Amino acid sequence: MTEDRIARINELYHLSQKRALTEEEKKEQATLRKEYIDAYKQSLINQLDHTFIVDEKGNKHPLRKKDASN
Repeated sequence: MTEDRIARINELYHLSQKRALTEEEKKEQATLRKEYIDAYKQSLINQLDHTFIVDEKGNKHPLRKKDASN
């Protein structure tokens, strides 16, 4: 998600506080919000994939277990 797309999300939010959004603006806002949430989720998954727990013997265990669909 780029900075300009995040800025547009904020711009649409501020517009919605001043006046009713048009149908086109509402659709754009929904699309941008979904894109933002998807990017956030993917970032969290990537962090979990690179996080390990070290047991008392020094063995590393992944925090997130990957299933067959990953």
